[in-house]
Amino acid sequence: MSTEDDWAAAMAEQALEEAQIAEYEELKDESKPLTSEDAAKLDTIMDIPVTISMEVGRSFISIRNLLQLNQGSVVELDRVAGEPLDVMVNGTLIAHGEVVVVNDKFGIRLTDVISQTERIKKLK
Repeated sequence: MSTEDDWAAAMAEQALEEAQIAEYEELKDESKPLTSEDAAKLDTIMDIPVTISMEVGRSFISIRNLLQLNQGSVVELDRVAGEPLDVMVNGTLIAHGEVVVVNDKFGIRLTDVISQTERIKKLK
């Protein structure tokens, strides 16, 4: 029993030594205000059209099975019912959402927006 106690004491001591308090600096907006030239550049890209799509799920099937699909066929997707949809812009995931109906038309309510840093990481 004393061997187990010694082992537990050594593990606890190691855990205490490894645990350190992380210090964080408060985030500050250190960006410079936009110049008129920068604002003009930003206005230029604001009118570029992009394709936004909502993805319910995916499935990988062989061409043989694809050619056998007809009216009434069911394709199993990789999602569970009730799971959020993926919101894609030009094929890049930007958010998750849920389907809503507004004035007899489908829409999507964003439930989680992917952070800019995560989106940039996925582009690389």
